[in-house]
Amino acid sequence: MKKRIVIKLSGRLFGMDNVKALKDYATFLVKLSKICQPVIVAGGGTIARHYISHARSSGADESTLDELGIEISRLNAKLLIYALGNKAYSHPPTTLQEVRHAVDDGLIVIAGGLHPGQSTNGTAALIAEKIKAEQFLNATDVDGVYDMDPNKFKNAKKFKKIELKNLKNILVHEDSVAGGYDLMDIVALKIIERSKIQTRILKADPKTIEKAIKGSSVGTEIII
Repeated sequence: MKKRIVIKLSGRLFGMDNVKALKDYATFLVKLSKICQPVIVAGGGTIARHYISHARSSGADESTLDELGIEISRLNAKLLIYALGNKAYSHPPTTLQEVRHAVDDGLIVIAGGLHPGQSTNGTAALIAEKIKAEQFLNATDVDGVYDMDPNKFKNAKKFKKIELKNLKNILVHEDSVAGGYDLMDIVALKIIERSKIQTRILKADPKTIEKAIKGSSVGTEIII
């Protein structure tokens, strides 16, 4: 059986100006599927934030906003499924149990969100736990974890490795870091910790992701 790798893909990839990037990812995932079984979780990105903002201003409650974000992430997942054709499981699974059945089919599986109150990072960590994935790669808009938000501070220092408890502290105390770029969240970290999932935060770039799967030290490794 091929090793299973869970990859959370930044929602930015699914923006309207990224059609070529999506096709490039589909080609890359087909190539990747020869050495492992990729299980992808699509983020909601700016499209989800747009809908959530509109719905919030209309008075929608938070759980409804969560459900809206999940629907958008599943639409994003469908875009990648269509680009993959018969190489992908036919639709985004909607429960952990369905994810497991989908993975057993041996195809590339593309999911969106699953449960309200849970980010797609938390969802990806749960899926990695459920299917006993060898690795969880959180592919984001930045190339790893920094001591400060690199989008705002030019002297921000990147960690090659970071202990999980230290990352927790960054997320708890630095709102600008947690909100400014999509690192991880506390729910995801708790799942990683309890199941000892090998996790790396890295740039959402096919070459970088391939290097990580082949064992290179790219991005930031989370030490449990």
